[in-house]
Amino acid sequence: MSAAPPPVSFAEAFRFWLKLGFVSFGGPTGQIAIMHQELVERRRWISEKRFLHALNFCMVLPGPEAQQLATYIGWLMHRTWGGIVAGGLFVLPSVFILIALSWIYVTYGKVPLVAGIFYGNQAGGGGDRARRRLAHRAARAQASGALGTGGGAFVAIFAFDAPFPAIVLAAGIVGYLGGRYYPGIFAANSGHKGQGSYGAALIDDDTPTPAHALFSWTKFGAYVAAGVVLWLLVIGGLAAAVGWEGTLAQMGLFFSQAALLTFGGAYAVLPYVYQGAVEHFGWLTGPQMIDGLALGETTPGPLIMVVAFVGYLGAGVAGALVATYFNLPAFVHLHLRRRAFRRNDARPT
Repeated sequence: MSAAPPPVSFAEAFRFWLKLGFVSFGGPTGQIAIMHQELVERRRWISEKRFLHALNFCMVLPGPEAQQLATYIGWLMHRTWGGIVAGGLFVLPSVFILIALSWIYVTYGKVPLVAGIFYGNQAGGGGDRARRRLAHRAARAQASGALGTGGGAFVAIFAFDAPFPAIVLAAGIVGYLGGRYYPGIFAANSGHKGQGSYGAALIDDDTPTPAHALFSWTKFGAYVAAGVVLWLLVIGGLAAAVGWEGTLAQMGLFFSQAALLTFGGAYAVLPYVYQGAVEHFGWLTGPQMIDGLALGETTPGPLIMVVAFVGYLGAGVAGALVATYFNLPAFVHLHLRRRAFRRNDARPT
């Protein structure tokens, strides 16, 4: 087996995360496939087992799982600043690109040539070979569970008008009890099976846990307090500037709820965003939301960055920045994840 690659400097990691922010097309499936290809297969910064284990936990957290995964790996390698750089650069290119495209859409969207280009984008967002391969791998491991939980959620929403948080809680209880009493049916570890070794990795299966990845209640409280303070400072500033009924303050509150109360990645969040932004607040119309979704599919970054488009149509550049800020609590989730990973994290040495 080949030796592990040499330690990665912060500057080298910074360059990679910056590049990833510009090439991460294809929605969460495509982005995770790109990270797998680059980090597991090509660079061997993390082993496949560690990568899939991290992915499984990221998928049960609120927010975009691809960005959560990038943030976690960056933090594991280079502590807090590594997580901030990895998570920030994962979304910043898409935010600025979407703001520019939103301006073009609003200003020139009715020009026939521009309208034709935007219409053509609705057919975009196709996948590459790596995306299809990882999607096939995930489908084989999770197809039966997805059908069961998806069917139950469908019935709960449309037959009983159940609130989304209640559905998530019920799914968690069912999964816990099923894994405890019917492990043969609820095979929780099937998603961890790799497809073969790519050689020794920097963060390998048996690499020791770094000190900063160990859970402690003190660090947990500090991360939660920092997140709450950052939220209060911005939402309080918006309320002081425009009032609680102002558009920017309402956006801050709404996208905070979207970030914290919706699970399952962008495809689960978008119906909630559509319902609030289009039907409740009227920041944009249904066809405009579809156009924004097409732009999100054909630009790099998480698909949920379509919220920048929603925010722009509702309140210009300030709205786009507010929507982005309040919809990405990934950095606060880093410490929440430590307790689950305390036995499986690895030191990049």
